Amino acid sequence: MQRLIRYILIVMMGSTILLPASAAKLTAEKTGSKINVSIDGKFFTSYIFSEDEKYPFFYPVNGPVTGGSVTSMRNAVYPHHTSLFFGCDMVNGGNYWQEGLERGRIISVNARIEKEGGDTVVISDECIWSRPGALSPVKDTRRYIITSPAADKTLIDVEITMMTLMDVRIRKTNHSLFSARLAADISVTNGGTMINAEGAKSEKDTFGKRSAWIDFCGKRGNTIEGLAIMQHPSNPWYPAPWFTRDYGFISPTPMYWPENGKETFLKDGTRLVLKYRVLIHSGDHIQADVAGEFQKYCSGTL
Repeated sequence: MQRLIRYILIVMMGSTILLPASAAKLTAEKTGSKINVSIDGKFFTSYIFSEDEKYPFFYPVNGPVTGGSVTSMRNAVYPHHTSLFFGCDMVNGGNYWQEGLERGRIISVNARIEKEGGDTVVISDECIWSRPGALSPVKDTRRYIITSPAADKTLIDVEITMMTLMDVRIRKTNHSLFSARLAADISVTNGGTMINAEGAKSEKDTFGKRSAWIDFCGKRGNTIEGLAIMQHPSNPWYPAPWFTRDYGFISPTPMYWPENGKETFLKDGTRLVLKYRVLIHSGDHIQADVAGEFQKYCSGTL
């Protein structure tokens, strides 16, 4: 059956989003310490918030064609890279990024499904940054809007609001904020492509560069799949410079390039709203029209 060319309006996070009425049906189910999300009956991702994890994260993040994850879940060299995640190191002496729960954890206290069963899944969470023997420096609220406007693309819109509970000093660190560890088979090391909004490629030309988005994609059999992270123009530090690695890591992270060269200071009561769009797609960045998708993100449409 051909899909009708019509649209519906939904309002999320204060923005009106124009959504194709032909979009896929999304469902979600909370099971223990996971929220599992499916698209048209096929498993897409899990939001994981287990008590024995460093922080909440998404894994797997399955591609639209192969059904295999475009992200990876740790390895022997980088066990602190956990698929699609948010954290930070060097926060008032605590580590809310690398392995070792005693060094600091971001604890989910209220993960829930706000909406499911139509064209959108909405997951929200409240988190406290906790470390033994220390007062919590930060709390945050998170909202994830998952849609699939076409068969070849899925979107995760991310809004994380950080609130400092005291004066916070974040020493210069490459381990900070929203990040993705890509699957090994689409890494530049294994023949994949990393490219930013200006057309710069690979770690050599993207590392430390300010850009609105970066896309990572690679061949998987007879197809191509990938993932892009976009920074919303309303973000502080926009566009933040990127920490990139050819082996498959991307993160827009101002904390590695602080203004004074040493640390980022956030006064007690500071409220930071950070927004990102994750685009999981088939094809390369041109076929997926990542640039056009970014413009839609800026304008509040899908």
